[in-house]
Amino acid sequence: MSSGNLLASAQSAYLRSAAHQPVHWHPWSEAAFARARADDKPVLLDIGAVWCHWCHVMDRESYEDASLAEFLNQHFVCVKVDRDERPDVDTRYQRAVQAFTGQGGWPLTAFLTPSGEAFYGGTYFPPDGKYGRPGFRSVLAQVLEVYHNQRDKVGTQAGAVRRLLAEDLNEALAGEVTADLLAGGVAGMARLFDPRNGGFGNQPKFPHPAAITVLLNAWYREAAPQIRAMIDLTLSGMARGGIHDQLGGGFHRYSVDARWIVPHFEKMSYDNAGLLRAYLDAYGAFANEEYAEVARGIVRWVREVLADPAGGYAASQDADVGLDDDGDYFTWTLDEAAAVLSPEELEVVAAYYDIGTAGEMHHNPSKNVLFIADTIERIAERQGRSLEQASALLAGATGRLREARARRTAPFVDRTRYSNWNAMLAGALLRAGAVLGDRWPTEHALLTLKRIQSESTAPDAVAHSPGGLVGLLEDQVQVVLAALDAHEVTGDAAWLEWSERIMARVGSDYWDPAAGGFFDTADDRGEGLLPTRAKPVQDAPTPSGNGAAGVALARLHELTGQSIWRERLDALLAAFAGRAPELGLYGATFLTAVDWGLNPATHLVVVEAPGQEEQAERMHQQALAGFLPRKVVQRVRMGAPTGSLPQAVQGMLAAGGGTRAFACIGARCLAPATDPPEWSARLREAGGR
Repeated sequence: MSSGNLLASAQSAYLRSAAHQPVHWHPWSEAAFARARADDKPVLLDIGAVWCHWCHVMDRESYEDASLAEFLNQHFVCVKVDRDERPDVDTRYQRAVQAFTGQGGWPLTAFLTPSGEAFYGGTYFPPDGKYGRPGFRSVLAQVLEVYHNQRDKVGTQAGAVRRLLAEDLNEALAGEVTADLLAGGVAGMARLFDPRNGGFGNQPKFPHPAAITVLLNAWYREAAPQIRAMIDLTLSGMARGGIHDQLGGGFHRYSVDARWIVPHFEKMSYDNAGLLRAYLDAYGAFANEEYAEVARGIVRWVREVLADPAGGYAASQDADVGLDDDGDYFTWTLDEAAAVLSPEELEVVAAYYDIGTAGEMHHNPSKNVLFIADTIERIAERQGRSLEQASALLAGATGRLREARARRTAPFVDRTRYSNWNAMLAGALLRAGAVLGDRWPTEHALLTLKRIQSESTAPDAVAHSPGGLVGLLEDQVQVVLAALDAHEVTGDAAWLEWSERIMARVGSDYWDPAAGGFFDTADDRGEGLLPTRAKPVQDAPTPSGNGAAGVALARLHELTGQSIWRERLDALLAAFAGRAPELGLYGATFLTAVDWGLNPATHLVVVEAPGQEEQAERMHQQALAGFLPRKVVQRVRMGAPTGSLPQAVQGMLAAGGGTRAFACIGARCLAPATDPPEWSARLREAGGR
């Protein structure tokens, strides 16, 4: 059997970053487990990510240590996994380690039998005990002692974990689908809501953009001031905090404090996709210009950092350049700011972004995280400046800080194009193009979806990454949702047909015919714990596959009128309805699907008469730009098939006429509009606002 480090040719940037290590790493493969069986050695499984700071710390402290590597090579078969590349592996072993320790995270360190069953694990282990954690060397010795001398105990422990996973990974629980699920979900979010800083919980604090969708929909149903306050305080708190990159745009992964000030600095494409949509929808609902500016900043960051000119988006941007810094690229000392700004600019910027001699970073107390500490109006008054002068100084200084930061060595960007995250960003960018009136996000999102389609090896399925794993639910349903967005934006039926083909394949490959719901993988083959089927409904942290599938099924039914999609939606919702009350905040995507299932959709239909393309385009853009819960936008040409349109619209079209637009809430349609001003009034009426 081959030996040595086998990661040099891996597709994953995270795996390749460990190719120089003296550990004889294997990628996840049957060959690794075959070697463990042949040598009767336990498997050390290390799961991490290229953006994970503590993964790199453990790499340097332990896996780059020659003597420790020699010990590992002698006594273990070592397997390294990129959690972004293999979320199916990560899901199962995270749950296994949580069974031992009550917590998970990255790096995940698990010890497996040669058949791949977990019998012990943890997260980060320092080489010698510190931070209140056991030392890695002593852990390895204990694991070997148990493996070789207490084999019965190993088997008992591994068997117990497998049985627990079989139950724990199946999050389905049948129940009745009622409005109480939505009310209970909003109440659960309200209980976790931080009324001082916005967001949910205390610290660390994560964005939870899917919860904003649930709250926006709830606000439209009942216009409760407390729901509006939850939305605004959360979005404004994040926008003004250090979790928001005030110079470069976009958001870091989470905040370590309750006030959104000090982040973990890695930036994830999926977070920014969800947050872009949340800010766009809130802007559409409330016309708060701050939300539009945040959205423009996310689009700018995506364009400058993530976007591939040929289509597609990078997965993430790292937090650090090296292990000895902590967000140094993103933070500033007062002296660093003074070196690039005039004294007047510095005075305004220091007050606005709270740049002082005492910063927020423990590794370097002079380093400041930029966050909005005060309004420019109050700063201008306090400094004796006019608002116009202070605003001009702030704008110029912010631009100079951005230019100066661009000259620093930037953190690594993982250029891997994961289909689920690319689809999430493409869908959000299609929305951005309509709301912000910007052509680039629309054009690039369509280019991205065409690239995903062209690189697919089957007409009804997509791989997780180009040339990578095929058979993950999240990839399929997120691409379906983005294709439906593309259909609504372009009116091109080909996008709708592609989404139908993929969703039909999802129904045959992922559906549980016995109990309902979709499994997260298309089959039960694979090594280790992969045969353990999972039916996820929690957002953790990306939207759950079943929640996203529910929204996709609902939208397909509304766009095609085909009953098969509605029947599958009803079965899906019923399969998880019993679990929803205990999920609350973490079931937000599923609750959005419940909302689609219980409440009527609003159809906005623009019918284009010959020679009136420009007017139809304006009315189509109006329909796309606004926010309405459960919105379905269709643009059809006069004389085209109308079978998928609401019955009332079909009846009115039969009477003939020029370009018109129809707004129908369920079975009730408003009077048709014949020009953009009249259509604008109909849209306001449809929203009830």
